Amino acid sequence: MNKIFARAAALSVCLFATAAPAEQVGNVDVDWLGNDIIVEAVADPKVKGVTCHLAYFERGLIDRLQKGNWFEDPSNSSISCRQTGPIEVGDIEMDDEGENVFSERRSIIFKTLRVKRIFDKENNTLIYISHSQQVQDGSAKMSMSTVPLYQPGQ
Repeated sequence: MNKIFARAAALSVCLFATAAPAEQVGNVDVDWLGNDIIVEAVADPKVKGVTCHLAYFERGLIDRLQKGNWFEDPSNSSISCRQTGPIEVGDIEMDDEGENVFSERRSIIFKTLRVKRIFDKENNTLIYISHSQQVQDGSAKMSMSTVPLYQPGQ
């Protein structure tokens, strides 16, 4: 049993080690309760020259006190990805499941905000999807952005 736990822990470290770090670039106050919209920049770690900006809601302390549910933020997010330099595609997953680019906990245990990259080979386009992953009651709230991989002049 300890070997299984150790392997699972090692796998989870590997999975999260490949996820890109986010840099907060904006903070919009939405009310007097301390609720904010956070804007983060996430550079794709395997596709040089692509940056995604992710916006999500973060509950403030007063809102948490009033409504309970201390350890959870909403699932809503928005994403926009653009070419921010010369694009160099590294060793990326090519299957229809894609791969995680970024993940961040939205509750203490059950909910994670994720950004996945999927390669659309036929259209030579990278698709980025932000969504909430939950243990149960998966959310249909998502946002999508695409980055075409065409060469200028061709």
